[in-house]
Amino acid sequence: MIHPRTTVLALALTAILAVSLHPSPASAARTDRWNADLSVVDADDVNVRHTRAGLRLADARPPGTPARRSAVAEGMLVAAPRTLSRPATRVRAEVTAATRPGTAATVQVRGWRAIGWTEWRDAVPAAVFDQPVRRVQARVVLTGSASGATTEVRAVRLTADTVTAAAATPGLTYRVYATRIGLVGEVTANGHTVRPRDHFVALPSRRGLSPRNSGDYTLRVCTTTGSRCEYAPVWDVGPWNTRDDYWNPSAVRENWKDLPQGRPQAQAAYQNGYNGGRDQFGRTVLNPAGVDLADGTFWDGLQLTTNAWVDVAYLWTGTGPRGVVGDGPLNVRAGPSTSYASRGLAAQYANVPIQCYVTGQSVAGPYRTTNRWNRLASGQFVSHAYISAVWGGTVPVC
Repeated sequence: MIHPRTTVLALALTAILAVSLHPSPASAARTDRWNADLSVVDADDVNVRHTRAGLRLADARPPGTPARRSAVAEGMLVAAPRTLSRPATRVRAEVTAATRPGTAATVQVRGWRAIGWTEWRDAVPAAVFDQPVRRVQARVVLTGSASGATTEVRAVRLTADTVTAAAATPGLTYRVYATRIGLVGEVTANGHTVRPRDHFVALPSRRGLSPRNSGDYTLRVCTTTGSRCEYAPVWDVGPWNTRDDYWNPSAVRENWKDLPQGRPQAQAAYQNGYNGGRDQFGRTVLNPAGVDLADGTFWDGLQLTTNAWVDVAYLWTGTGPRGVVGDGPLNVRAGPSTSYASRGLAAQYANVPIQCYVTGQSVAGPYRTTNRWNRLASGQFVSHAYISAVWGGTVPVC
């Protein structure tokens, strides 16, 4: 019989732990501390339950027919956002858990900025943001073992303070191979049930995973000719890997740090035999995919008929005003009128960049009647009547 062992996963170095538990009066004045509430399991949580022993997987059995995103059971609890007493640039987590061989518990956090949420960052040993944040959110990700065991997380203690901020990251665009998700009726990594002709995307890392019914992390996916694009939220994890944030530089990339920035591990495995041609789970990689597209994004947004190379912009790495598509999928027009050709779609909940706005055809939509049209990129316009909110700065006139 395997006996669990209780361990503190965060701040493992004795010196750091001592500073955390016994701060000086000066540092205490600049520090927020709180415990994540693990007992509240609600609609934005996936495959977890809380018992007297702690937070654990609700179903720890490995998938009978594993989806490409994972060969073991996974679950996630998203805690409520917390407003800090003062802005902070660093959040650290201490985790008390009963662990079993082959299982894992990861605590990640993100911070709210004027243009939206940062990426999720591992809070063990620390997550550092590129600018001060006043509102933070934590989540606990549980991974089971191949034998069906699970970790039981008993407590998560969070600390927010300020350190020297890292440099801001500019917007990023890479050409990667896209595959079609399918899987209608299955549940995504954020708890969404896949519908026919659905509109979302998947990336092989939870760092860019949006909570259900949000577009905090949105991609712009375009055909290589640029003739069609879709703006779609990231709602699933895959293809192949689950810890391959390939769009990030090596300094922060979770795994495969020796690969060039922008090159998915699956592509390197398929094309160059990297890692013996296998993914992080040891499976033989059968295509070079770096993004998965839901059926509606694949067929209707990009009008693809087969898997293809696409140009992907990881919009949360950019700057400037953002608009939330409150009702969609919304046609992206070549000009400020419904008489212009459709250049693609913007999915519901997508957070789209707004360069500027122009006056055009008056449209009656779910949020207002207006003749304002927002330009997302050259030759791409959406009616403001369908935008539920704008943040990240003032939108200028074109």
